[in-house]
Amino acid sequence: MHISPILISIKTAAAAIALTFLLGLFTARWIVNMKCEKTKMILDGILTLPLVLPPTVIGFILLIVFGVNRPLGRFLLQFLGVKIVFSWSATVIASVVISFPLMYRSARGAFEQVDKNLIMAARTLGMPNRKIFWRIIMPLALPGVAAGGILAFARGLGEFGATAMIAGNIENTTRTLPLAIYAEVAAGNMKAASYYVIIVLLISFIVVALTNYFSAKERRYL
Repeated sequence: MHISPILISIKTAAAAIALTFLLGLFTARWIVNMKCEKTKMILDGILTLPLVLPPTVIGFILLIVFGVNRPLGRFLLQFLGVKIVFSWSATVIASVVISFPLMYRSARGAFEQVDKNLIMAARTLGMPNRKIFWRIIMPLALPGVAAGGILAFARGLGEFGATAMIAGNIENTTRTLPLAIYAEVAAGNMKAASYYVIIVLLISFIVVALTNYFSAKERRYL
């Protein structure tokens, strides 16, 4: 068993959750504050699509977007010298896209459960919206937001389909734990695959335990 898939997975999941957490948090705040319900429904559907689409479809779309023969991929390569496809960056992008809906929907649900009377009272007292968000909404919504972050981290760590499509299965570069399990089973090395499976099971158990903890904490706030 090689340690590189473990390190690549942790590195990818850490980078992905940093981006996903911020994107999900502020996108959820933006959607919640929207006034037009029809626009809100349309945007919510678009933002949630990666949650219901097969990961291979997401991977195909990412290939279309970042392929070196496509406008964005060609621009990044020619002007910035950055090639996304079949690089470690591709594993992060795939993880962010796949895990984003979990973070977004958890954060949105947590924000919508905050007592609106508290928000109105703060506005009546002249508190600006930024302070209301950080001093009232976020502390009350934190358990739900944290639970969403943990689920998004686990989803990013376990991503397989989209990663295989856009990043490939390159040893010591893009081979994450799920890809390593697949590669070892395909090679008939069941012992090494079993070690990787045990690691994923342990991480998943910790994630479930933490999610239950924050969910129980959120219920106590309601």
